[in-house]
Amino acid sequence: MHLPDNLLTGTLISRYKRFLADIALADGSVVTVHCPNSGSMKGCALPGSPVILSRSDNPGRKYPHTWEMVRIGGFWIGINTSLPPRLVAEGVREGVVAELQGYASIRAEVPCGQSRIDLLLQGGAAPCWVEVKNVTLVEGKMALFPDAVTTRGQKHLRELMDIVQNGQRGVIFFVVQRGDAEAVAPADSIDPAYGTLLRQALDAGVEALAYRAHVSPDGIRLEKRLPVLPFQCASAQLAP
Repeated sequence: MHLPDNLLTGTLISRYKRFLADIALADGSVVTVHCPNSGSMKGCALPGSPVILSRSDNPGRKYPHTWEMVRIGGFWIGINTSLPPRLVAEGVREGVVAELQGYASIRAEVPCGQSRIDLLLQGGAAPCWVEVKNVTLVEGKMALFPDAVTTRGQKHLRELMDIVQNGQRGVIFFVVQRGDAEAVAPADSIDPAYGTLLRQALDAGVEALAYRAHVSPDGIRLEKRLPVLPFQCASAQLAP
C-alpha cells in the first residue's frame, strides 16, 4: 500500500483528547493534527519521537494533517487504524494471505447484526466475515491487543461467534503494524473481558489470523504470518 506523496516529517510534542496531537515540523512550526487511533497508543505516543504526517487538500477539514506513523525503538509503527482493513483486502487480492484465498469478491464495511464487519469475502464455499484489528502495543516480542478496554471489540467477537454458529466463516484478523513482534496475544491485563471472549470465540470455531506488516514512509505491506497465542503468559514460549 502506497502512502500519499505529500508526507511530512516532524517530532511529537503531545497527544491529547484521543484524536489530536501537536507536532513540531522540521521548519520549527507547530501544527495540531488528527490522530486516527482511538486506543491508548501505549508505548507509541512518547514525546520527542519522530513522526510521519500526511496532508489533505480538503478545505473542509479543521485539521488537514493526519498522523500516520511514529518511530519507536528503531521501527516505524503505523498508528492509522483505517489502513489495516485495506491492507488485508490488498493482501487477499495479491495472494499474500494464503488462508483467505478462493473467494470471488471482497466487500468492505458490511452490516452484520448490531455491527459492521470490516470485510466480507464471497463466492467461495461459504461467506467469510473478517474483522480486522490494528495492533501497535508490543512487550518483549509479544504484540498485545487491545491497548485499552474495547467494548466495540468485544461486540465484534460476539458477532463473529454468531456468524460461525450460522454456518459461515468468521475470522478475527490482527494486523501488527510494527516490525518487532513475533506473536500476538490478548492483553488480559488491560481488557480481561476481551481475552476471555477471544478464547471463547476460538473454542466456538472463530479463526484467528495475525500478520506483521512492514511499515515505512515508502509504503506498508503485510509480510509475515504470526502465531496467535490465546494467553498473554504464553510470551514465555518465545525465544529471547
